[in-house]
Amino acid sequence: MLLGDVLVVLVVMSVAVFVQTTTGSEDVASAVRQKSILSYQAASVLLAVVWLVLLALYGVRDRRILASGAREYKALFDAGIALFATTAIAAVLFKLDLGRGFLISSVTVGTVLLIGVRWCFNAVLRAERRKGKMMSRVIILGSPGSVRHVAEQLSSTARAGYMVVGACLPERHVSDGHVDIGVPVLGTANSALAVMQKAEADTVIVANSEEFSPRWMQQLGWDLEPGGQHLVVAPSLVGIGGPRIHTRPVAGVPLIHVETPRFDGGRWIIKRAFDLVVASVMVVVFAVPLLVVALTVRLTSPGPALYSQERVGLNGRKFHMYKFRSMRVGADDELPSLLEEHGQGRELLFKLKDDPRVTRFGRFIRRTSIDELPQLFNVLGGSMSLVGPRPQRDHEVELYDLAARRRLLLKPGMSGLWQVSGRSNLGWEDAIRLDLYYVENWSMLSDVAILLRTARQMVKPDGAF
Repeated sequence: MLLGDVLVVLVVMSVAVFVQTTTGSEDVASAVRQKSILSYQAASVLLAVVWLVLLALYGVRDRRILASGAREYKALFDAGIALFATTAIAAVLFKLDLGRGFLISSVTVGTVLLIGVRWCFNAVLRAERRKGKMMSRVIILGSPGSVRHVAEQLSSTARAGYMVVGACLPERHVSDGHVDIGVPVLGTANSALAVMQKAEADTVIVANSEEFSPRWMQQLGWDLEPGGQHLVVAPSLVGIGGPRIHTRPVAGVPLIHVETPRFDGGRWIIKRAFDLVVASVMVVVFAVPLLVVALTVRLTSPGPALYSQERVGLNGRKFHMYKFRSMRVGADDELPSLLEEHGQGRELLFKLKDDPRVTRFGRFIRRTSIDELPQLFNVLGGSMSLVGPRPQRDHEVELYDLAARRRLLLKPGMSGLWQVSGRSNLGWEDAIRLDLYYVENWSMLSDVAILLRTARQMVKPDGAF
């Protein structure tokens, strides 16, 4: 990744200098007439060095953010902004005659290329981690319940790069006999260092710090090999996104500040404006394809092109959600007998891979999510958002507990974490967890990231049937 960053910066600055010095622009002519102290060639070298230093300072290659998604790309973007601001201030203070076009184009193009190259690297890294390679080998310390919880979460997110190889429990739990926590119990907490060496682990995660005294935790940190072994503490917090967490050390005690989520204010106005602009553009761009799909639905099976179904939206308000019809007419009336046939009763999120009610063309538009494009008009009308929790039906909302009802604090979305994380392959608990995480940790950047992942899902479907 370091080599990739260096190559991108050098290529961008070289091309920018070549273009600037061969176009005969007024900026160059002015620089030549005034005999500027720094030529464009020297300035490009200096900018390249400063850029690489800023990339290092912003930690864009820190192992803790590799393949983390938005956080990693934000660091690359912030480094580009810092370069532009630093150069602009220096140009004013030292009266450097650098063309604005030269600076803006090189920083903009370079940042985009850095993000693109990083995305390619991360695609390779995620693929390798799915095979169990390029992972940190982890030992988890804590009580059986906390160890099981952390191990399950890490195993479900391979791209984070943690492979749990075993656990160490407090001695009283080990002495109780066989403990089933889903991972091998390799020893007691007091033997953690020896266990790490034997298991060739490089990271120890303390899943329940209440089991250990502050002095014991401090000694554990001292005993780890500097730079080669890492200590991670997993607090008893779930569903909390990074932007809401702030660490503040006070008298040597790291205090974790967790911001409470807000569901009003200026950023929700920005979200609504974003929905209106993007949905309007998409309606215009996809106008012809929408008409073609509607016509094909009508020609390939009897019935209307659009299908409307009542769903539960913001604060429990009901609305009609629109989709292209992908099933034969009367499919809803067949659902009870179909559920009974498969022994599902009123199972939530029930989906059949080979649903007999789906038409041939309907199978295609469901797999590629084209059937959901009419929901753009729901977005324009204000009953839905481009990104949000999964829109629910009445009988599903009736079974909500207090936690699940928090999904109704936001407008349901055309897409969301549920759609880009498995869709129909998800169970009810997983769908709830993803939607609650979105509700609690929404940001504009996460919306853009989810939309980009949605576009990839439409091209390469996973979990849609």
